[in-house]
Amino acid sequence: VLPGMSAVVLSVFGLVFICSGLVVNVLQLASLVFWPLSRKFYRKVNSFLGYSLYCHLITLLTWWSGSECTLFTERDSLGKLGKETAIIIFNHTFEIDLLCLWTLCDRYGILGTLKAMAKKELLWVPVIGWTPYFLESVFCERKWEHDQAGLVKSLGRLADFPEPFGFVVFCEGTRFTQEKHRVSMEVARAKGLPRLKYHLLPRTRGFAVAVRCLRGRASAVYDVTLNFRGRRYPTLLGLIRREKHQADMCFRRIPLEEVPLEEQEIAPWLHRLYQEKDALQEFYNQSGTFPGERVKLGRRLWAPLHFSFWAVVVLFALFKVAVSIFLSGSPLLIATFFGFWGGTVFGIHILVGVTKIENASAYGNQEFQKRE
Repeated sequence: VLPGMSAVVLSVFGLVFICSGLVVNVLQLASLVFWPLSRKFYRKVNSFLGYSLYCHLITLLTWWSGSECTLFTERDSLGKLGKETAIIIFNHTFEIDLLCLWTLCDRYGILGTLKAMAKKELLWVPVIGWTPYFLESVFCERKWEHDQAGLVKSLGRLADFPEPFGFVVFCEGTRFTQEKHRVSMEVARAKGLPRLKYHLLPRTRGFAVAVRCLRGRASAVYDVTLNFRGRRYPTLLGLIRREKHQADMCFRRIPLEEVPLEEQEIAPWLHRLYQEKDALQEFYNQSGTFPGERVKLGRRLWAPLHFSFWAVVVLFALFKVAVSIFLSGSPLLIATFFGFWGGTVFGIHILVGVTKIENASAYGNQEFQKRE
């Protein structure tokens, strides 16, 4: 339960995020008329709209809560970030892990063009599902016989994307939980694969297709491993309460030509990569740091500027509507306004619930058991 002030902050922030997100979705829908005329213009418009919306959550992480993100990497690898297209492998372990990845992408100018391989259920969710859809993310049912053709087709459309972009693949297929890890390691034992302590077994097919389809467009695979100092597990509600966290990310750049093309060769390559990621997490938990040069990600003013713009527009518009409705004295309009407010608050709690680890889908449990 949030204290009074935090509840107000959550309501205001959530109201601005949902209302501005719906406006963004309407504008994205309208921009579809440009797709047959100029894909480049359509993509420019949607990259800007998506970036403007994602700035809300970056503002929450780095400006409101004061949390900081630090990279551990090689300087040569960092120099290419934002200047090339890359496939990004990222561990999906924490409630706010995506916010940290977005902060990294924002710092190097590829947040607006970021795409991901995501579960198809998100297409039913306004704002957080519809926005990446218009940004040309790829949505999967997580059933290979249904996903393969659509995945190849969607990735093929990105061949002429005019700017550098990142394509995020969560190779574990779902968010890490202890129960999913237990089932996953039972499968590893049955298949004679090395055990992982901090990750689930990676799924190789989607990654293999991404490598083949983006070969020639992408230059590298970015392996990003995230952890938090003090072994903390931050939450979205914690950020609302202004809990400050220190996020550390180990960033490794792997030239795409070093990644095998065939699935039977990619599978052992990806398993080895996850063994390395596991070793990195073990090193971090023992030493409190990742290997590599430390680079602190500075904050950019664009995020709070975009959020402030939307906050002023949304809150002023709602204030004017509320005043007009109450001055009208119409019971129907007043009831409608309170219904809208109640629906918005309900939507806020639904969106917050989506991030909670305990509310993660049972997909990993079921699928690993099938593979066993």
